[in-house]
Amino acid sequence: MADSEIPETGSRGSCDQEQVAMDKLTPDRRSRNMRQIRGKNTVPELRVRRLCREIGFSGYRIHRKDLPGKPDLAWIGRKLAIFVHGCFWHGHGCAEGIRKPKTNLDYWIPKIARNQQRDAEDIATLRAAGWVVIVVWECELSEIDCLTKKLQRFLSFKASGLNAK
Repeated sequence: MADSEIPETGSRGSCDQEQVAMDKLTPDRRSRNMRQIRGKNTVPELRVRRLCREIGFSGYRIHRKDLPGKPDLAWIGRKLAIFVHGCFWHGHGCAEGIRKPKTNLDYWIPKIARNQQRDAEDIATLRAAGWVVIVVWECELSEIDCLTKKLQRFLSFKASGLNAK
């Protein structure tokens, strides 16, 4: 058989070998890493809380179980709520948010879609009850001046049936 007749097999082996993205961590190490990821009091959430206090807006309540979605910060009397979302976990449109997991796609893609659906439902329920709601994305923390202005505008807003975007 001449060289030109040799079937193309790709650079990593024969056509019969399935190419699977391999996790660089052992299953035990991956499990340990995932257990360390918290749902409350995350670093981005703590930074937003500190920023709110620095610009003069304390008096918020955290993780109110009686509110849909348990907003990360809520000013009960003013009906203002802030959700602080991680870009990857909540499927934001930034570079980190659109990144797809390399393994276990059958689990992660639907999980992130469910997170997005739940988030939308929680925000809609709060708004229907007269709350003004914003989401602060983790990536917004890299531009603290813009985030400060966003929070000042939002927290200076008086709930009057209108909702912030």
